[in-house]
Amino acid sequence: MASREHLARNLKRLRTAKGLSQEALADAAGIDRTYVSALERRKYSLSIDRLDQIALSLGVEPHVLLMPVPPASED
Repeated sequence: MASREHLARNLKRLRTAKGLSQEALADAAGIDRTYVSALERRKYSLSIDRLDQIALSLGVEPHVLLMPVPPASED
């Protein structure tokens, strides 16, 4: 599984676990909501700087967003 897919799954999982909408996460990270959506749909990759911004906004270390996780049943 590619890093982009790990990122997409982890981003959505962590965002929803914290009760954040895509817009709320985007606001906290200083990025556009459509960018969050595109990341969750595996349409975009991101820079290390953006990875840091998103991780900080989610309260996790950046590597957590790239860790392999089993697919969710609804994916």
